[in-house]
Amino acid sequence: MLAVPGNHDIPYTFPARFTRTFADWEHVFGTTEPVYTSNEVTVVGLTSVRVWRQQGGALDAGALDRVAQTLGAAPEGALRVVALHHHLAAPPWRARHKRPLHRRDDVLRSLSEAGAELVVGGHVHQAGIAERREFQAVEDGPSAPLVLATAPGLGRPRPQRSGEARGVNVYQSDADTLTVATYAWDGDAFTEVGRRSFRRR
Repeated sequence: MLAVPGNHDIPYTFPARFTRTFADWEHVFGTTEPVYTSNEVTVVGLTSVRVWRQQGGALDAGALDRVAQTLGAAPEGALRVVALHHHLAAPPWRARHKRPLHRRDDVLRSLSEAGAELVVGGHVHQAGIAERREFQAVEDGPSAPLVLATAPGLGRPRPQRSGEARGVNVYQSDADTLTVATYAWDGDAFTEVGRRSFRRR
C-alpha cells in the first residue's frame, strides 16, 4: 500500500494546521511522500496539500526534482507513476467547481520531462481519464504519452453529492500498453463502466 495525504488529512483548527500539519498522518502512515520500486513499477508519492490552500494544491520545485531523480533511476521497462491527492485533469462535469493543481501546465511539463507515464490523482470524487495531448498542445516536438487518471471516490458520497458514483480505477500495463479500467459500485458489486488503453513510452 502506498498512501499520500489529502486536504482533509491535516488539522482544520488553528494553530495545529500550521504546527502539527502532518503529525497524525505520519503517526499512521509514516512519510507523506512514499516511494515504491520494483522491476515492474516505480511509484513516487507527492504531497500536494498546502495549509493555505484548503481546496487547491501545489507542488514545489523540490518535489519535482525528487520525481526526476527517482524516475530516472527506475528499472528499464518499469511503469513510471506519480501519485498525489490533487488532480491535474478534472472530469469535465467537475471542472467548474474544482480547479486542477496550481501551475498545472508547468507541473505537467516537468513530469513529462522526468519520464512519468501515469499520474494518479483524486480530490474531486469522480473518475476521469485523459492523455495530456487531448487537452494541451505540446509545441516543442513530439512528446511521450502522459496519462492523467483521476480516481473516483470510494467512500459513501456526502449528502449534497448523493448522485456521485463510488468506484475504483485499476491499472494494467505490459511493455507496450497502459490500460485504465474504471469500476463503479452498482449496489451489489463493482462493475466495469469504462476502459481506455494508451501506448507506453
